[in-house]
Amino acid sequence: MRWRIRTGAAVTVVAVLIGGYLVADAYDVVPGMLTLAPAPAEPAPFPTAPGAVPGPSPSPVLETLPADAPVPSASDVGALVHGLATDTRLGSHVGAVVVDALTGEKLGALGASSGFVPASTQKVLTAVAALTELGPDKTLDTKAMLDADGRVVLVGGGDMLLAAGAGSASAVNGRAGLGDLAAQVAAKVRVSGQTSVRLLLDDSLFTGPAVAPAVPPAEATMGFVAPVASMAVNVALLQPGSFGPRAPDPAMAAAQAFSRALKEHGVSVTGDIGRGHAGDDARLLGVVHSAPIREVSAWAMQTSDNTITEVLGRLVALQQGRPGSTDGSTQAVLASVSRLGVDLTGAHLVDCSGLGRGSSLTPTQLTDVLRLTVDPAHPRLREVATDLAVANLSGTLDARFGGDNPGRGLVRGKTGSLPGVVGLTGLVVTRDDRLLVFALMADQVESGATVGARMIFDQFVGRLAALGGAATVGG
Repeated sequence: MRWRIRTGAAVTVVAVLIGGYLVADAYDVVPGMLTLAPAPAEPAPFPTAPGAVPGPSPSPVLETLPADAPVPSASDVGALVHGLATDTRLGSHVGAVVVDALTGEKLGALGASSGFVPASTQKVLTAVAALTELGPDKTLDTKAMLDADGRVVLVGGGDMLLAAGAGSASAVNGRAGLGDLAAQVAAKVRVSGQTSVRLLLDDSLFTGPAVAPAVPPAEATMGFVAPVASMAVNVALLQPGSFGPRAPDPAMAAAQAFSRALKEHGVSVTGDIGRGHAGDDARLLGVVHSAPIREVSAWAMQTSDNTITEVLGRLVALQQGRPGSTDGSTQAVLASVSRLGVDLTGAHLVDCSGLGRGSSLTPTQLTDVLRLTVDPAHPRLREVATDLAVANLSGTLDARFGGDNPGRGLVRGKTGSLPGVVGLTGLVVTRDDRLLVFALMADQVESGATVGARMIFDQFVGRLAALGGAATVGG
């Protein structure tokens, strides 16, 4: 009986304890599920992002040139051209053509159908052909393949603007990096447990002489052009800068840079680097891409780089099924431009850059080609026009048209210069917003007078910029 009393007492104590805990829980003194606090408010609905709505239609920052802008009179332009004809400082063989970009009307001409040495002004033909045949978005790919014998084969695709290390997405010269390609290859090699490889170079893309035979050997030695190859680091320059000696074997120099990059990523190259082909059964290990052709072409035009222009010409030849040689490239460029409707009767090219001796173009042929670049019927060629150097601002015209020349900022042009040769072809906007196309050529300038001849041409184009629809030469 006493046991029962004790048991009941124990039950009573437990009940009291439990009841006390529940009360404490209700008042949030101890943790638990009970509470006397008011129920929390319902949570606000999760915010919903507003639906995407179309933005405003893009509008041009600058107004387009009016189609009804007054055209300068032929008499005013003719008077300026006559001034060139009588200026003995330009030598005895001078050509000039000025046409209205919209209608093609010839406003002034001197030696319009005579053949002249074009020098680098002929680069506009190569740029037009490259954008036409290759397309503006094509890239040049440098690949690493694994052949059936376990060798890594470095395959050039025409990119002579490679970086030795990491590439840069914002650069044209150096967009693709051999260091990046080496990282891709090393990652796959190391996964198999290897730390060394044999390396081959496949630079068979181009054929024939690496430098056009018409280029004086001394100028090639000085670095005015590099041997054209399927790949190179920084246009094969042997020292920093934009001009100087070039690697005699640009592709092999690039392969050696690739070998060093592999070593930095933990994979060494055994033996000498040989030459060979990957074979149809080779496996892709890595690839890096150049800037698109539109940017490569623009870079070549702005800097007037002979080597990259020659590369573009050879790529055009390959695209047409011709040999990737000097002869194949010049034939391909002329054929491409002719198909666009330009009469190239009598035209002759000995290379694609204008550095070689023996090319011949007329002022009319140059203006006809440039008119294509501002013709709405050829939209992909527009970039050739916009990529021309701007007077007193960019490229090879950055230090020209200075002082109070009215052409500053209103002239886009391609320069040409060889011993005794001065050329300038491009576009100019007049005082009344009329777009004109011009080509100026002189190829018998006396030694030491070429700088003065350039100034004369700059002054001539500046006077075109100052013309109005009813202007006089002195207006």
